[in-house]
Amino acid sequence: MKKGEHIKRVGIIFAGGPAPAANAVIGAAAISFLEDGRQVVGFFHGYSNLQDYHPISHRLLPDDHYRVLTEKDLRGLRNSRGILIGTSRTNPGKGIDGPEDLANPKKTAKLRNVYSALVDMEIDALVSIGGDDTLKTANLIYEYQQRLPADARRVQVVHLPKTIDNDYSGIDFTFGFFTAVDFMAKEVQNLRADAIATSSYYIVETMGRKAGWLSYGVAIAGEANLVVAPEDVNESLTVDGKLDLGKLSDRIVDIVLTRESRYNKHYGTIVLAEGLADQLPEKAIDSTHRDDHGHISLGKAELGKLMATVVAERYESRTGRKKKFTGVQLGYESRCAPPHAFDVMLGSQLGIGAYRALVEENLDGHMVSVKGQLDLHYVPFADLVNHQTLKTEVRFIQHGSDFHRLARFLETRVDPVVDWTPGRRKER
Repeated sequence: MKKGEHIKRVGIIFAGGPAPAANAVIGAAAISFLEDGRQVVGFFHGYSNLQDYHPISHRLLPDDHYRVLTEKDLRGLRNSRGILIGTSRTNPGKGIDGPEDLANPKKTAKLRNVYSALVDMEIDALVSIGGDDTLKTANLIYEYQQRLPADARRVQVVHLPKTIDNDYSGIDFTFGFFTAVDFMAKEVQNLRADAIATSSYYIVETMGRKAGWLSYGVAIAGEANLVVAPEDVNESLTVDGKLDLGKLSDRIVDIVLTRESRYNKHYGTIVLAEGLADQLPEKAIDSTHRDDHGHISLGKAELGKLMATVVAERYESRTGRKKKFTGVQLGYESRCAPPHAFDVMLGSQLGIGAYRALVEENLDGHMVSVKGQLDLHYVPFADLVNHQTLKTEVRFIQHGSDFHRLARFLETRVDPVVDWTPGRRKER
């Protein structure tokens, strides 16, 4: 008898931004349960309907709010674009900032609605697919149930990590990352060809939130001449602890002048991570849109366009010549691109991992992960979520790691070569 033999009906939710290979994950998870004689319910658009559930005033209706998936729904799904069950950024755990809030009926009202909807629909286990905010929500649903009476029905929860940003603790690479890198790297190569033809430069801003994984991957695969991410910001690029546009523009102009003098190259591409905007001084981002928490919307800061203007002015002031610098923002175009083969394999393994975690291992409160040659392992939520804040931690590129050094080796070296390791900027 399998450990999770009691799991007869499984719910699947996808939340947050789209990512390539989303359907590979959903399809692999669903078919694993279906072929073992279990039912699978796909909830539409994340938690948007579940959090408002009420057995009388807001009932969940088939084909409006959810679908009981069949084998027919899953045919040819693995390599398809988009998200079969849709997504949303609805967050039923909003306002819960610590363990004490889980005892507050008002703050947990939407969590209670989600739990009640799952129980009333006789869901035995929930497969959550999404980014770190969705992991946080999955953990809140798990923790909420730990505080219920001992005889209350339990819905087991496992989470599958998703983000094109790859800034996720507990897994080496997230599905969608390689597709996004591949897509944007090809765009950078197109821009490079344009730059050659026009003797100009493109300053490309990539998605990635607060970390530099996407920007580094795009720069390496797209053969950019320089990449700068939040992890690279140190005293050599800051004034009073904030990123200084003048210092960053000088760093870029150094690359341009080195290429001109050493290689007689008058073109190129520079990649910047959008997360750099989060480190700009207030005066540089006063007009930028902010969310409900006062955080700037990184994409709407248009860092690439801003830096193109600043760099053009700095280049002219240093050389007395004009040069064309164009800012371009990349990211949204990649989120529903045809999935890369590796992402299809990774996503499929994570989907099957949901089945194995619940049915073979009878786990609850765990994230499915892979390492090595797609070997499955399962990470407890407690190892991924801060016990005091109930938040997850962003994973940054480690300075000195081989991945970090790869980008540094491949970019244009400034003459004289400069060591950009934090705290050790010196000529060498």
